[in-house]
Amino acid sequence: MPTTDNSQQTIQNTYAIIVAGGTGTRMQSNVPKQFLLLNGKPVMMHTIEAFHNSSYKPQIIVVLHASFHEYWAELCTEHHFTTPHTLVNGGETRFHSVKNGLDMIEDTDALVAVQDAVRPLTATATIDDAYSHALAHGNAIVAVKSRDSIRQLRDCISQHLHRDEIYLVQTPQTFQFSLLKRAYEQPFDNTFTDDASVVERSGVKINLIEGSHSNIKITFPEDIAIAEVIQKKPLSTKQL
Repeated sequence: MPTTDNSQQTIQNTYAIIVAGGTGTRMQSNVPKQFLLLNGKPVMMHTIEAFHNSSYKPQIIVVLHASFHEYWAELCTEHHFTTPHTLVNGGETRFHSVKNGLDMIEDTDALVAVQDAVRPLTATATIDDAYSHALAHGNAIVAVKSRDSIRQLRDCISQHLHRDEIYLVQTPQTFQFSLLKRAYEQPFDNTFTDDASVVERSGVKINLIEGSHSNIKITFPEDIAIAEVIQKKPLSTKQL
């Protein structure tokens, strides 16, 4: 897996599309997981701040279901959250939500990172590396090698897969805007699981860069407790 240097490059506009479409079903909660408190602050605020702190200083677009816009505004007031961002209506699926975010961008030379709202622990260095690599190579998908043995189940038969060839994909997934915009002009397909799968379908080679096992996605109730522990660790121990 290639790595990138962390040197800042002079570039055109950068954007971050924060996708917040969760409804809280798997969290066993009436509150969508992006609004749950992580060390006293809603998860999504941590995510937004991570991108705001990037040396690339992206313009931040938050894609959120319209029914939650008022609630989000109340949370921002309650937590004195003033980090600049633009709120956009979410779509029927993640695919459509990302499209809505892309429609807000007019600069065809921009770089765009797409991020799960519920990945609040993404390191600033990871975000910067993704922008840098996408600038040089068209796209950068953050991923980590599997730590576990892997088996594939097909037609009731399980087969061992080589762990060293298996990567677990995370976000951010960062692209040159024109490439990403063109890929999202394709018709929606249920097999699209993330932005990389959409772009790959358009015929573009996908580039992986090193992520971190600390860059967890808040999906289940226990993930909040795990994230709180990771966030409180010294900076030098977070990149697991």
